[in-house]
Amino acid sequence: MAYVTPTEAVARMVETAAFKAQLPFRLLLARGFLAGALLGYATSLSFIPQLQGMPSLIGALLFPVGFVLLVLLGLELVTGNFALLPMGLLARRVRPRDLLRNWLWVYLGNLLGGLFYAVMYTQLVHDPKVTELLASIAQRKVFSYQELGLTGQLMAIGKGLLCNWMVTLGTAMAYFSSTTTGKVITMWLPIMTFFALGYEHSVVNMFVLPAALLESGTLTVSDWWVWNQVPVTIGNIIGAVALTSFPLMTYSSHVPQA
Repeated sequence: MAYVTPTEAVARMVETAAFKAQLPFRLLLARGFLAGALLGYATSLSFIPQLQGMPSLIGALLFPVGFVLLVLLGLELVTGNFALLPMGLLARRVRPRDLLRNWLWVYLGNLLGGLFYAVMYTQLVHDPKVTELLASIAQRKVFSYQELGLTGQLMAIGKGLLCNWMVTLGTAMAYFSSTTTGKVITMWLPIMTFFALGYEHSVVNMFVLPAALLESGTLTVSDWWVWNQVPVTIGNIIGAVALTSFPLMTYSSHVPQA
């Protein structure tokens, strides 16, 4: 596993940010769609151990396969871009409007991909155990916050923050190795960690909560967005920028400034 120093890795991340900032919206949307669907795949894969009565940690060990696939394929995941694009902004390689443009189109693409896979999954998998599992997920990810009101929304923000600290570290770790094996191993660890701890990832929720909505008669679109999607997205952004972008840019003294 050929190690890349932090200074070199951060320089590459800034270059990636500059590249992503200039991608046309069609590519951002298409690559975002595929990334959202792949994370849906990985999330549904993580259901299998739970449905078979195994510890949830087994599902967490499986889930990173989706993240690894989308990174190696060069797809667009908005939660990773929540850290990469601000790094480009800090290095003066990305304009604010290009950052917002990237986030908007990738978020939309991720959402469409998650919705697509949610519809396919719920239409093709008819299992009472899956329905029961999705109902329990909706309870944990939406109704438990709703019951607490503002405190619940703050909890969702906090869990989103902690989640995307690990997710963006997973994104960053891909730059710390020059081999595919090294990238896979280093990405796997932080992604497994956030999933095992049950933190909130906005793109994962773009699959799992629509799936729960389609399978249960209790969850509504407004419940999903007010009590999970919006606060979790806010937390994901804060975690990415405050805990990954700014700290990693302390290694950027040799990053070329535009």
